[in-house]
Amino acid sequence: MTTHDSGSSPLHVDRAGRGPDVVLIHAGIADSRMWEPQWAAWQARFTLTRLDLRGFGRSGRPSAPLCHARDVLSALQEARIDDAVLVGASFGGLVALDLAAARPERVARLVLADPPLPGHPWSEEMRGFFAAEEAALEAGDLEAATDVNVEFWVGSASQTIREAIRAQQLNAFRLQTDEMDDSLLTGDLRAALAGLGVPTLVVTGEHDKADFQAIADELGSTLPNARRAIVPGAGHLPSLEQPAAFDAAVLPFLEEDGS
Repeated sequence: MTTHDSGSSPLHVDRAGRGPDVVLIHAGIADSRMWEPQWAAWQARFTLTRLDLRGFGRSGRPSAPLCHARDVLSALQEARIDDAVLVGASFGGLVALDLAAARPERVARLVLADPPLPGHPWSEEMRGFFAAEEAALEAGDLEAATDVNVEFWVGSASQTIREAIRAQQLNAFRLQTDEMDDSLLTGDLRAALAGLGVPTLVVTGEHDKADFQAIADELGSTLPNARRAIVPGAGHLPSLEQPAAFDAAVLPFLEEDGS
């Protein structure tokens, strides 16, 4: 376990295992602990790196300038990783995609699990969620904002998963009391997609929101070297909700020649 100094904020980083480098980037409702199933199961195959983005988990409070992809790149440089497989969940998938678009030579392969995408026209369902979360945060009720997120994103998951995500999300809200203004490394990420040739697997949980299915379909058809996979029985966090099925979809892709 190491800490990487990203600007004025410490970045918590864990490394373990042996083999090709795989970097796990967590969702915006979680922190690096969401990768526990893969952390335990993949160490015999890969050298794993997982980190808490600034404002999450055991990393420090966010400070300006804030660019999560740049933080991940700095962590790779500090660990002397020339290139790595990036596996990102939800918001972590956007971070991974941003880094791959900006520095494709540093990314061997890319796994995007239910990522968002800038410019997507959000549905009424999603806009309702954003409004409910914002209302709770503006009222200073972090517990209520956390409940909104847990119910919306993992409401159908097991109680154990809901409790774990609740603790991780509440901690993140407490770290993010100041307004976070994060930026992308890539100037126009959507425009960059058609030129991004990194081998990519775009994964969605079978029961995730329609918006994220649509985004995944767009990425699968726009990225020139992408394929799609669906994890049965999973929602927004397939790696945590259905780890065996997620691993069955992802590991063959990671272990192909050239990974």
